[in-house]
Amino acid sequence: MRGCRGIKAALATLLTACMLAAISGPAAVEATNLSDVDQAAVDAKQQEIEAAEQEQENIKNSISSLESIVAALQSEKNDLSAYIASVDSSISDLESKISGYESLIAEKEAELDKREAELASALLQEQEQYENMCQRIQYMYETDTASYLEIILGAATFSDMLNWAEYVEQLTSYDYEMLQTYILQRQYIELVKEQLSEEQETLQAAKDALETEEESLAALKAQKQQDLAAYQSDINSTQAEISDLEGDLEYETSLIEQLEKEIEQITSAYSYDGGVFCWPCPSYTAISSDYGWRTDPIDGSTSFHNGVDMAAAEGASILAAYDGTVVAASYNWSMGNYVTINHGNGLYTIYMHASKLYVSEGDNVSKGDLIAAVGATGRVTGAHLHFTVRLDGAYVSPWSYLTG
Repeated sequence: MRGCRGIKAALATLLTACMLAAISGPAAVEATNLSDVDQAAVDAKQQEIEAAEQEQENIKNSISSLESIVAALQSEKNDLSAYIASVDSSISDLESKISGYESLIAEKEAELDKREAELASALLQEQEQYENMCQRIQYMYETDTASYLEIILGAATFSDMLNWAEYVEQLTSYDYEMLQTYILQRQYIELVKEQLSEEQETLQAAKDALETEEESLAALKAQKQQDLAAYQSDINSTQAEISDLEGDLEYETSLIEQLEKEIEQITSAYSYDGGVFCWPCPSYTAISSDYGWRTDPIDGSTSFHNGVDMAAAEGASILAAYDGTVVAASYNWSMGNYVTINHGNGLYTIYMHASKLYVSEGDNVSKGDLIAAVGATGRVTGAHLHFTVRLDGAYVSPWSYLTG
């Protein structure tokens, strides 16, 4: 009996040692079912951690360099049209990156919630496994039944002894498998904790990158306004150069006229019925520059303003004023991103300086449909919607259609 107790004590010591080794052992991956955690799950989790580390490195390497962007633009400053087009292109790239980082942050926040839930489940199962092993060890110390060795030696026949030996082997195999499961569960928990930490670092890296890109975007927009204002100040020095500015308006008008000529042969899907337009910038009603003669806010010259400037925040919604067909959704260095809609019967509306376009040429739109977002692209110094109306090839007052 004393020898049997020694065997029991030795087995208990082995179990305890294995548990301690498991608690401080290596770490592990995602399994569909935590009860199925095995070495493959551990290896897979390790790969996910490595992927998270690579993602962090990619984020750091993809952050824009404002200095590089500005340096690339310097060569085009003498050509206003090329300069504005290049700045707007860089601004568009930065806005796309910002949108991408915002999506990545939302994705990582969702993954963090998932990892925390996964960790909670893994810890719960680990506790259950630990309690089962403690009960097993306690049983081995406290059971009143005969030990495995006593059972085998007390067999009546050699055949009985072999049967009991096989039974004991199954029991010890069960104990070993229980230990291995517990060890893997501990590894899995440590890996989930490590992955949770990596995901938190990735999230922070994305937030840092977002902040950097937003700062670069704001700086680039400010630089554009400053350079454009300086350019306009320079051209104000002589009347000859002011005429160049007036030439920009003529160019803009000729572009629109050419577009209208190209679609004269196309039968519009719509026929304007005389209805009242909806307000194309619904969140904002302030007019920064009205239709008609005015003193140009940039160069101080007197000129005819062919539309209505609606002061609005960057990104505000631009709506189709009336039913029609989109005949242009493009970019021009003077108008910036713009949309032209054919309403039929020679009536067109034009929406200029947008930050984003949500429609394409050929789209049919209804009154009030979202077509673009307010921006500051093109020859402008601040965000607003320049809204114009043309009838039979000439600019007309938008108020005739906005108020009925």
